[in-house]
Amino acid sequence: QVQLVESGGGLVQAGGSLRLSCTASGRTFSNYAMGWFRQAPGTEREFVAVIARSGGVTSYGDSVKGRFTISRDNAKNTAYLQMNSLKPEDTAVYYCAAVSGSYYYAPTDADAFGSWGQGTQVTVSS
Repeated sequence: QVQLVESGGGLVQAGGSLRLSCTASGRTFSNYAMGWFRQAPGTEREFVAVIARSGGVTSYGDSVKGRFTISRDNAKNTAYLQMNSLKPEDTAVYYCAAVSGSYYYAPTDADAFGSWGQGTQVTVSS
């Protein structure tokens, strides 16, 4: 399995921005679709965004559309989540995940992903 490490979380005021990074090791990064999920206390894990191996296929959860952007840099073995116009309800632990598949495969179901990072806390104050 690929190993994943998230970074970039922190405390930000509502309306602010953060960029999360997910760096992969152990396998060929370009073989994996990359996803971001989040989980707030007492809630289920929620799909945030996914990007296919190709980089040309992306999908977003309804609550983040128009505010968050997922991207990847295969040369750096890193996926990113740019988060703008943050709201207090975006507060959660954010996890990146990886799944191998076809060039345009971009699942939104957490059960599809076989590798997960340890998570990074994002807190948005009002």
